[in-house]
This record gives sequence, structure tokens and C-alpha cells, in this order.
Amino acid sequence: MSILPLNIFILYLTTTTTASLQTLNTNTFINPKLPPITFTDSKKNEGSSELVNLRYHMGPVLSSPINIYIIWYGKWAPSQKLIIKDFIQSISTTNHRAAPHPSVSDWWKTVTLYTDQTNANISGNILIAGEYSDRKHSHGTHLTRLTVQDVIATSVKSAPFPVDHKNGVYLVLTSGDVTVQDFCRAVCGFHYFTFPSKVGYTLPYAWVGNSGKQCPEVCAYPFAVPGYMGSGGPGSLAPPNGDVGVDGMISVIGHELAELSSNPLVNAWYAGEDPTAPTEIGDLCEGLYGSGGGGGYIGQVMKDGSGRTFNMNGRRGRKFMVQWIWSPVLKACSGPNALD
Repeated sequence: MSILPLNIFILYLTTTTTASLQTLNTNTFINPKLPPITFTDSKKNEGSSELVNLRYHMGPVLSSPINIYIIWYGKWAPSQKLIIKDFIQSISTTNHRAAPHPSVSDWWKTVTLYTDQTNANISGNILIAGEYSDRKHSHGTHLTRLTVQDVIATSVKSAPFPVDHKNGVYLVLTSGDVTVQDFCRAVCGFHYFTFPSKVGYTLPYAWVGNSGKQCPEVCAYPFAVPGYMGSGGPGSLAPPNGDVGVDGMISVIGHELAELSSNPLVNAWYAGEDPTAPTEIGDLCEGLYGSGGGGGYIGQVMKDGSGRTFNMNGRRGRKFMVQWIWSPVLKACSGPNALD
């Protein structure tokens, strides 16, 4: 449910790939070894069909076209908003001329493999249906998990930003000048649903924060590495869109949208017996971005001619770095840039 990409877990894959350099058009494959960061005691097993007990608990998934309502909380630059909106809109960009393989749309195909009890798949039709900006921090510059719902309540009361209780999901994005309960310490993002007492409706939502100034080495990893490593440690990877905080958010947004779609009311797809702390389809693949990942390797990703690192393409020539997702068919982590 929440994401803390602090661990680069050892992945038990059927095929591993050693770090190598290969030329593919103007891009280069790399599999950099980065230091595992161990600020969590997570015991999740990844990449193993025998050790992962992901089950369906009979709840709904988002099988209808998904309307995303973005709430920009705090101060956001237009360029930052554009990166995030291009990523979300890339999910439904299936034209490979507009977004060449491996693409964000290819990545989302793994998410659409999940079904509900009627055998309806998660939708691949995702639309940014509305935006609301709260630059004046109407609920202060520090939010708790509950006051995030107050932010949503304020937004939906501001016409023409609607309550869409049929197809809507609400994405609360906090800028770098906003602190959030447990942010940087335990989570980089989370999803849940609103309480009728707070918002008037039960609405699936997710929150993700910009860690660029607060904790990039935690929530924008591997685009930033911990300061204690100094000059003696491995260098961070160059972000594909030149913004460490926002490029770091992209993977967290992808993670949360995938889990929100497959477990919107926390009673659908997850592993474990505790629905209040489920292990979901993104949690199972934290830290994995390409083939050959594990043991400190993020997996084989690509580097463009400017040295920026990415693993999938988006619309308008964008490039993104997004973690893999657990496939219910392969029973392993899967991504569009897989080499095997």
C-alpha cells in the first residue's frame, strides 16, 4: 500500500543478466550496482512464485475507465506538472509511434491482467479528468493521513472539481514545501479511500510527495544516494527529465496507481492476512527496474545520449524510470524492458 523504496532486494529470477554495456540505437543498456539501503525491516520475498502468496479477496478493481483528478497541494512549477501529467497520459498512449516500446502503456498492461470476481480486467483507459491547485496550503504546510482527506474534501467542494464516485480516483501531490506524516521516515506515498464523514463519499485516493528537498536519497533513489556515502560511494543516476524530486515521484505515482487500481478498497488483490497492512502488486517489486536485478542491482535499464537513465518511453518523447509490477500470469515481477 505504501511505498518506501529503501531496499534493493535480492530477486530470485529464473534468468539473471550480468552487468554489461550494449549499444541499442542511441541508448545504452546498463545495470549499475548501487548500495542497498536498509532502513526497513521488510521481509517481503520478491521474484519468487513459491514464496509470494498474492490472493484475490473478492473486492472490486477499477475495471471501468479511470478518471484521475489531480490535486496540486503547495507550490508547483508548470514544468513539474507537465512531467507528471505526461506520465499519467502515457498510460493510455498505445500508439508506438507516439511512445515507442518499451513504453509506459506496455508497463500498464501487467496491471490490466488483474480481474475482479466477474472476470473484468482493470481498465487501460486512464484520463486526467480534472485538476485543482491549492497553492495557499489551505490545510497548512504539514499534513497527516487524515488531513490529506480534508484536502480532498476542500477540493471537491470547489466547482468545477467534481465528486466522481463511479469512475474517479483522486491523486494528492504535495510540493517540496509540504511535510506529511511519516513522509521520508516510513513512506513516500500511500493509497486508501476517503471516509464519508470527511468527504461525504467513499472515494479511492493516493498521496505522493515531492522528496527533492526533504529526502531525495530515500524517495528519489536511485537518482540520489545517501550523503554518508560521500565521494567514496557510487554516484547517483541522472534523472530522465532533469528533476530529481519529480522523476523520483514518477515511480511512486506508478506504484500507487497500480495498487489503487488492483486494491481500491483494500479488499481485492494483496498478499498477507492483514488488510490494514497488505503487501500489494507494487510492494512485491520495490527496487526492481530491469532484468538482472537484485543484490544491489536495480536491473538493466537504459541510458540516453545525454547520460540520463530510464527504462520506458512516454508520450511527447518523454522518458521515465518506473519500478516493475508483479504479474499474476508469470508469478514474478514484470516490466516492458525485460531482456528475457
